[in-house]
Amino acid sequence: MNFFQNTNPFNVNKNIKNKFFLNRIKFLTLHHYRNCSSYKKIIKNIKFNINRKNALKDFPMIPVRLFKKLDLKSVSSNKVVKKIVSSGTSGQNLSKIYLDKENASNQVKVLGKIMSSLLGKERIPMLIVDKNPAFFNKQIFNARLAAIYGFSIFGKNHCYLLNKKNEIDYRSLNIFLKKYGSKKFLIFGFTSMIFEYLLKKISVKRLKRKLENGILIHGGGWKKLEKIKISNAIFKNKLNNKIKLSRVHNYYGLVEQTGSIFVESNKCGYLHASAYSEIYIRDKNFNVLENRQKGLIQLLSLVPTSYPGHNILTEDIGEIIGVDNCKCGLRGKYFIVHGRAKEAEIRGCSDVR
Repeated sequence: MNFFQNTNPFNVNKNIKNKFFLNRIKFLTLHHYRNCSSYKKIIKNIKFNINRKNALKDFPMIPVRLFKKLDLKSVSSNKVVKKIVSSGTSGQNLSKIYLDKENASNQVKVLGKIMSSLLGKERIPMLIVDKNPAFFNKQIFNARLAAIYGFSIFGKNHCYLLNKKNEIDYRSLNIFLKKYGSKKFLIFGFTSMIFEYLLKKISVKRLKRKLENGILIHGGGWKKLEKIKISNAIFKNKLNNKIKLSRVHNYYGLVEQTGSIFVESNKCGYLHASAYSEIYIRDKNFNVLENRQKGLIQLLSLVPTSYPGHNILTEDIGEIIGVDNCKCGLRGKYFIVHGRAKEAEIRGCSDVR
């Protein structure tokens, strides 16, 4: 993936980004139209004219739940090298994402560009708030496992917080902190796992030192916290109070757009769109809303080529605050996610069978 290769993904002029994004989304829409029969049916059903001169906001989005109902792929089955399913309890209808070699490689490259802008290019010691992937069910490659593998390449000297029984391994943790805790190190985990193990279950008395030099990257798993009224601000405050962890970056993304995540600046607390992603907020009639208005989140990504995940209507509620003028200095749109829509209504293009 050569575009924006030598550029900080959070420092791209909006005019350059908009022009490139429009051309790329047009290309991807046509690519998936030609190579995915279900996607072609969607486009035909809504009578969208790809060849007409369209604004970026006018290109067709598909509801995220379609990935739970259909096998959406734009490559032949013999080209698929990895199938990822969304995280969830057994018995749930899970999203299925099909990756070929090129798409899988581009996910890693884009995630690498985004993460290096936060952490620098040098890999640092890493604490993973989960168990070793060797202990996972080998038959299921889900979003949680994909995230562990995806983010682990940005660290070294990996330490897994949990043992095979999902218990905190204090011995391994204290060895890690003794070796690397005096300098900058990376902490990664799903938000719900961070809350469960670094806030609820960890015993500070059993730690040889606090985690004040850690940089936490976490995402997903907010539904459990929303139920018990734990906001992002409360979450950060609790981490600081209990284990002295102050540098915390939430990220927002979907398994349907793995790699092109939106990351939170520690300085401003807002999520930011990189050069590889774009966001719109839609009302209940799918009209684009102005900044500082709440509505359904639409996400666009330059990455998906093996499946039509480039333009998705989520079931989350969000609000764009501004673009290119955030006090933290990062360019691009910056926004807030308010949580899951109480009754997500996906109409129109959902009837594709």
